[in-house]
Amino acid sequence: MLNATEFKQLVKQAPYKKVLPDAIYLHKSALEHAPEKLVKFIYAVANALKINEQEWDLVKLAKNAFRLSLLHYPDFFTESYPALKTAITIDLEKLSHRVTQYQQQDNPPILHRKETMISPDHECYATFKSITEEGERAGLYEQPRLIGFQQTWLRLIEKKGYTLIDGRLFRNTAAQKQEKPTGIEREKTAIVRHELSAPMKQLAKHGYLSGEYTVFDYGCGRGDDLRELEAHGIDALGWDPNFRPEDEKINSDIVNLGFVINVIEDQDERIAALINAWELTEKLLVVSAMLGNERTISQFKPYKDGVITSRNTFQKYYDQSELKHYLERVVDEVPITIAPGIFYLFKDKIEEQRFLAQRQRRHHQWQQLTAPTPTNEAQARLLITTNLPLFEDYWRHCLQLGRTPAATEFSQNDQLKHLAGSPRKAFKLAESYFDANEFQQAQALKREDLLVYFALSQFDKRKTYVSLPDELKRDVKYFFTQYQQAQEEAKALLFSISNKELIEQACIAAHKILPASVLNQGHSLILHKQWLVMLPAILRVYVGAAAQLYGELEPIDLVKIHITSGKVSFMIYDDFENSSVPFLVERIKVKMMEQDIDFFDYVDPIRQPPLLCKGNYLTPEHHLYLKQSRFDKRLAKLLQISTDIDTIMPRIEYEQLLNKHFKKVKNYSLICISSDKI
Repeated sequence: MLNATEFKQLVKQAPYKKVLPDAIYLHKSALEHAPEKLVKFIYAVANALKINEQEWDLVKLAKNAFRLSLLHYPDFFTESYPALKTAITIDLEKLSHRVTQYQQQDNPPILHRKETMISPDHECYATFKSITEEGERAGLYEQPRLIGFQQTWLRLIEKKGYTLIDGRLFRNTAAQKQEKPTGIEREKTAIVRHELSAPMKQLAKHGYLSGEYTVFDYGCGRGDDLRELEAHGIDALGWDPNFRPEDEKINSDIVNLGFVINVIEDQDERIAALINAWELTEKLLVVSAMLGNERTISQFKPYKDGVITSRNTFQKYYDQSELKHYLERVVDEVPITIAPGIFYLFKDKIEEQRFLAQRQRRHHQWQQLTAPTPTNEAQARLLITTNLPLFEDYWRHCLQLGRTPAATEFSQNDQLKHLAGSPRKAFKLAESYFDANEFQQAQALKREDLLVYFALSQFDKRKTYVSLPDELKRDVKYFFTQYQQAQEEAKALLFSISNKELIEQACIAAHKILPASVLNQGHSLILHKQWLVMLPAILRVYVGAAAQLYGELEPIDLVKIHITSGKVSFMIYDDFENSSVPFLVERIKVKMMEQDIDFFDYVDPIRQPPLLCKGNYLTPEHHLYLKQSRFDKRLAKLLQISTDIDTIMPRIEYEQLLNKHFKKVKNYSLICISSDKI
């Protein structure tokens, strides 16, 4: 068998291949010319997965990763531009594989330049080469990144004035068919903003609008975001085909493609916009689009793959998983879900790992340091006492990292080393002065944070150790010794979320340690989102996996962990913080087994279920806890429900019960109402 290093070396040696920036393609017939060891390995992988020879025709070999794909093009020799039917992608580092079917897709990937994938002595080589040459003469390969999909390719052939007959190009003699103008007014989609757009708010939240990064707004509309960014001294530029067509498109650290692809009715132009934005990106591309369901779409007139709105604009409404798959297919990168309709695509892989690690890191509040304990080492005590701010800062860094900081991670390292003699001595002094148990707790928490991060990273293409940021490499070495050990433990943690017994045990344990939660025995655990970081690691991964499908949990109030069904629900309430009986306005159910999301909105107030006994989700330290608890007891008695379980009651039933007793809720009181008003 091969290891990753040997694999990459042998891939370079393979002749008769189509070369792309990150991979090569070979037809099965060309494998006889490839290194024997590589060929045996490919067939061994196929046999291990029980994939017979009739199920693949081409192999795609990654140049910089330990990964290959077996591709099924059944019409490779009979069609000039054959369509992909099935792709089996095998990640040899993670020992996992993914099967993607394209038979039912109306715009599958297709092949070009087939002669590059076979040997020159093959009987079809000359034919394939002539097919490519006639396409070059017709100008079909001028934008190679835009021609990888069947429908886009056929439309390009038509635009160039050609017809495809039996796989060969013939110039049209008749006038080209022109699509009837629709009168769509794209400029009307550019709304006036009085605050940052949702994608820009997410960038600000994650620290990307600090002024450290340049920003380009691709499709900036009227430029309201740009005006606000410039006011903060951020290097921000933009372009828009309607409002700023003369401005230059500039490569930037961050490119924002905000609600652009959903207003472009031409599918080729939509793909071009996405690819152009990606090519301008140095570090991070942010893509956002409108989400909608059948109910939303049914209000408008269908047009192409979207609708014409009442304002005579085009809208292509996506669902969350459809948008993610579309981005992955066009850009060939795995998007990171940030919020509904908002995704990050990182071109800078170090920055991507830094973002993902930071996303899973708990922000410990180490404000109050424990009081110093007496020691017999008078000189050490005196040294720390006379330099207390320095040692307090150093100890705070140790607690935040869960380990001793490297020289580059502590700005006053030279001064500390001068006083203590070495980093090791400095830590021993600090540990004897402060609380060693506090450091042990910080170590355990940081190690768990890292396991959660690595477990959730398994959903995407796993990064090599070399690609990790330096601070993460130090964490791996300190907490796990080897990267492989970290990955193995993380994989075991990830696989454990499918064990219903472990999930139930973790929910029971979490209910005992959380400041506030509701446990529905054998069914679910409900908690406020602020306590997610206190959950056992298995539940953090369980909820984190759901969040990777949904996005950031900022608008969420309560989280329900379903014990047996493999689901997580996120609930948003109307004024959760201040209302004694908040009403549910949106519920998001993430079905992890199906990798799908159901959105339930309660726009109609009569359909909004009340949250009864809200005090179960507040801590005794909360400023409204006593008032809420007393109110909950009175309301529960009136409604004849228990205060310590999750009671689901339709709003109409809730209001009928109140009216039955001539009561209404006002703030945290039950007010009597006269019967003649009912």
